[in-house]
Amino acid sequence: MNRRHGLATVLAIGLAAAGLATTARPAHAQATVTVKGSDTMVVLGQRWAEEFMKKNPKASVQVTGGGSGTGISALINGTTDVCESSRSMKETEKKQIVEKAGASPIEIPVAKDGLSVYVHESNPLSEISMADLKAIFTGKVTSWKELGGADAKIIPYSRENSSGTYVFFKEHVLENADFTPRAQNMAGTAAVVNAVSKDKVSIGYGGAAYSKGIKVLKIKKGTAAVAPSDATIKDGSYPLSRPLFFYTRAKPTPEVKAFTDWVLSPEGQAIVVKVGYFPLK
Repeated sequence: MNRRHGLATVLAIGLAAAGLATTARPAHAQATVTVKGSDTMVVLGQRWAEEFMKKNPKASVQVTGGGSGTGISALINGTTDVCESSRSMKETEKKQIVEKAGASPIEIPVAKDGLSVYVHESNPLSEISMADLKAIFTGKVTSWKELGGADAKIIPYSRENSSGTYVFFKEHVLENADFTPRAQNMAGTAAVVNAVSKDKVSIGYGGAAYSKGIKVLKIKKGTAAVAPSDATIKDGSYPLSRPLFFYTRAKPTPEVKAFTDWVLSPEGQAIVVKVGYFPLK
C-alpha cells in the first residue's frame, strides 16, 4: 500500500467512525420520497407510487400505512416527506410542525371518499339512519331486533384511535360521544371488512374502496337514504363524504412536488377511480 492510498484509507475509516461518511449517489439519481399514514389511503398511495415510478424510472416513492395519526406524527418529527391522512390535521398538530419546521404544513386534498357502513351480506337491512348508527356504536342499541332485524346481539367493529377514519366517525356520527366498550377495535379497514364478512351479526365502517364481500348500507339523514357514489359524493348528498389529504412540510423537495403534482393530474386522478375512491373533479 503506497503512502497516499494509506492516508485515504485512514481518513475514510476516521470519517465513518465519526458518522460523517456518506454513500456516493449517481448524479442522475433522485432522493426517495417517503409517504406514510392513513390505512384507508395506503392501497391508493401504493398504486400512485407504482404508476408514477413506471412513468419516471429514476424516481423512488415508498408508501407505508399505520394510520393517519402515525403519519401526522412522522411529519411532525420529520421522518416522512408526505403524510397521507383521511382526516384534517388538528390545530395542535399544525402548531407542533410550526414549532419544529418554522412554517405551517401544506394541506393538499388528493381524493374523496364516502365513508361506508358495512354489514354481512345476509343482513336484511338495506339502510340505516345516522341516529341508529350512533346508538349502535355508543351502546344504546345492542340487538338487531331493535332495528327490525333478527333477534341477535350486534357486534360492532371499529378502528383504533390513531386512525383518521376512527376520528371522522367519532366526530360526524357519534358527535364526539364515546364508543361502546363492546366495539372490537381493528388495526386496519381490511381487517374490519374481513371480520364483518365472516360475522353475520356484525357492523363496521371504513373507506369505500374496501367495500367487497360485504353489504354497504345506505345512510339515512332526514328522509332520504343515500348510497356512496360518484354522484352523491359530488353533490354532497351522501352524509359521510370526506376529503382525503396529503400533508407536507412548508417547502417540499422537487421530488415531492413532482409526485404530488402528478397525483393531482388527470392520470393520477384516474388511479383514484380504479382503486375505488372518488376523484376531485
